[in-house]
Amino acid sequence: MEQHYEQHYHRLEKSHFWFKARRNFIVELLKDTSKQSKILDVGCSSGLLLTDLKSNGFLDDNLYGIDISETAIANCKKQGLQNCHLMSGDALNFNQKFDVIIASDSLEHINDDLKAVSNWKDHLTENGKICIFVPAFNMLWSQHDIENKHYRRYTKKQLIKVVSKTNLDVIRASYWNFSLFLPVLIIRKLQSISKHHKKNHQGDLKSVSLLNPILLGLLNLENYLLRFLNFPIGISTFCIAQKKSED
Repeated sequence: MEQHYEQHYHRLEKSHFWFKARRNFIVELLKDTSKQSKILDVGCSSGLLLTDLKSNGFLDDNLYGIDISETAIANCKKQGLQNCHLMSGDALNFNQKFDVIIASDSLEHINDDLKAVSNWKDHLTENGKICIFVPAFNMLWSQHDIENKHYRRYTKKQLIKVVSKTNLDVIRASYWNFSLFLPVLIIRKLQSISKHHKKNHQGDLKSVSLLNPILLGLLNLENYLLRFLNFPIGISTFCIAQKKSED
């Protein structure tokens, strides 16, 4: 991402409702995972997800992260996360394997997504799992995607297709952030047709101050509902896949 955007990103990622709710959901997804599991966060940014996992009982020595940003890795080190490394998400280079790999809003930044997922699979232990989050629907494409240097947005079906081609077993897929889909779609369509709309070099990542706890509560409610159902649409889509034992 652009440097000016990255600085803004790191200022907001700890408290912004979007990031907090997604971290909460990932922690929820891993609630039945052994606390001894070795976990890799691809695109770990400042290590906030890893810190949350540590707070939920996962072993510090088994938590790893990678990012292409020197600033992000420096922030991780400041938080005491010593297993975080400067590395590209499309070419992992570890001499060990992981029980869980998390790639949250990383795959859309990689040109050859199939090659990246295949590489991630090679770094999974037998029956290891991968959890991938990506932005959904090209109809939502906006300046936000441009500032983030996205190559694409995905439908759930498209994400499943990429993951399945690597011979991983998809065990769950859904959309995430259902509630805000329609408002965001309307805003982005209006922006696209407005001659007076100015490019926003901070994308959609803005401080929402008083609305932040309300929106966080809304997405946390969605996180709870996702224990029982899958949403038909959303601003993001995700899938969980498992490495076959014969691989």
